[in-house]
Amino acid sequence: MTNFTRNLAIAVVLSLAAIPASAATTVDVDAAKSPMTALERQVRKELITLPFYSLFDHIQFQIEGNTVMLSGSVYRPSLKKSAERVLARVEGIANVKNDIEVLPTSTFDDSIRRAMLRTIYGDTVLSRYSQGSHPAIRIIVRNGDVTLEGAVINEGDKNLAGIRANTVNNVFKVTNNLKVARS
Repeated sequence: MTNFTRNLAIAVVLSLAAIPASAATTVDVDAAKSPMTALERQVRKELITLPFYSLFDHIQFQIEGNTVMLSGSVYRPSLKKSAERVLARVEGIANVKNDIEVLPTSTFDDSIRRAMLRTIYGDTVLSRYSQGSHPAIRIIVRNGDVTLEGAVINEGDKNLAGIRANTVNNVFKVTNNLKVARS
């Protein structure tokens, strides 16, 4: 393993592993920034290991006391129910408020998802974010509008992802919500 590859792997792991410790903060399951509590780690683990959780889904959570509030968007309706079900079994959680949006079923949106996947992860610079079991850049498509979620290493990669996304045909609007993991 080269030094560059090792350093990149460390940077990606660190950017994805740290989550805000404040219980009043909404935590992006994939783009976390600071140390987390044991309960937040457990909730995050349960969510990212859900079957069918893909790069076309984006789940966030917030913990207040013994209640977990879920938000975000998912491609499959079953994923919304699965997230609620697995968190209800976590010790220390009494209530789960599930405000996850199920994205509309659309062959038009599906074609945009495929094109976005090829365009963003097919780029030689951005392809590094596809490595591992949980891609760092999430692609949310809703009625022809695209939102990029997740974390990247630098501002240049964030901008490049936005530029690449704007080249895809049939997209009405691109919103780039990517966070920069380090300055």
